[in-house]
Parts: sequence; C-alpha cells; structure tokens
Amino acid sequence: MAEYAIQAPPIVALPVAGIEKQFPVRRVYCIGRNYAAHAIEMGHDPDREPPFFFQKNANNLDISGEFLYPPKSSDVHHEIEMAVMLKSGGKNIAQAQALEHVFGYALCLDMTRRDLQGVAKKSGRPWEIGKAFERSAPVGVIHTVDEVGHVDQGRVELKVNGEIKQEGDLNQMIWKVPEMIAYLSEYFELDAGDVILSGTPAGVGPIVKGDTMAVSIEGLGAMTVPVV
Repeated sequence: MAEYAIQAPPIVALPVAGIEKQFPVRRVYCIGRNYAAHAIEMGHDPDREPPFFFQKNANNLDISGEFLYPPKSSDVHHEIEMAVMLKSGGKNIAQAQALEHVFGYALCLDMTRRDLQGVAKKSGRPWEIGKAFERSAPVGVIHTVDEVGHVDQGRVELKVNGEIKQEGDLNQMIWKVPEMIAYLSEYFELDAGDVILSGTPAGVGPIVKGDTMAVSIEGLGAMTVPVV
C-alpha cells in the first residue's frame, strides 16, 4: 500500500437511490450554452455550433442540501442542470454506444459567480474563478439507469422563493447526452466516475442569502436548496 508525503484528500462520493453503495467522482465536465433560449439570453447565436466545455472540480459537488453564498462576488446566479454519471469510458466513443457508459442521472445546480465570470470572458481568461468555487454544484441523489432508464425528455424547473425562474424540457438540449459523451471522448479519455453537467435552460438569474431554490426534473425528483 502506497505511503503519501501528506494526508491524501478524501474521495468525493455521491449517494445512489435504492442502494447503499456510493458513486465515486473522478472529473466534472460542464457543457456551455446547450439550450437555445439560454444562449440567446447570454447574448449568443443559438445556431448549432460545435459544443464547448469547462470543468468544475469533483469536490465542488455538494450533497449538504444547502448553498453557501461564496466570497468575492455580489452577483451569484442559479443554473439548474441534469448531471450524467458514467460507469465506464474510453476514447473516441461512438454515439451509438455512448449510453452504454451511463450509470445514472441526477439533479444538479451549476452555481456561477456571474460577475467574476464576466470579467474572465472579457479578458479571454478561463472561467474557473466564476464556476469552480467551493460547493458550487449542489447535487441530488443519483438515479440509476436500471431505475429510470435513459432520461432524454421531461420538464426542468427552478423556483426561487416559490416563483418560477427557469423552465424547459430536456428534449430542448442542443447537444444530446450521447453526442456530448462522444464529443468529449475525442478530446479526453473518459472513465468511470466522470460526471457531465448537461446545460441549463433560459431564466438564469441572481440569488441572495435567505433565498430558497426549489429544483426539479421530471423523472429525477426534486430538491430544496436554501441559500445561506
């Protein structure tokens, strides 16, 4: 057994509905502007162009049930997304075989320090300062493919203090799950434990301390996330 020079970081693991075993997280890939209406509201052309991805860190995924408002920002936005969990991977995966690598799906939030992301965009810099801060991805329990099948349609909804802010349908994704997996595998060697956040519908906007976010995706349940 290897000995380490410092204490090894803990493995990030997420709960799975119906079983006691947890899902260990390896990497987190996030697709940008994957719903046409969201692309428009962010000032971009909704036409189908090659997808682009950024990354969060595995330990950004948070199962605490609350969102801790981060420092160095006064404009933090909500983005509801479906997370796709992989049980296997590889290089140059064909679209026709892509879903064979999916373990399950979960509710997730891609919380964003929009002001810091905006500065990074204008400067041509990476987005991580706006996207990959601590506890920036509240996530729900994973529902396995055996339980829910492959979730490719269903209402997506986010409310803040009871008011609907985001709504759409998974079938509105520009790049579907098999396409995302195939595309990513051309540039990265995917593996078990990888997570893909599949994009957010229109309606993103700010939250403040004391707000309560209620999120749901048809087939994947719901969760309530207070902002603290």
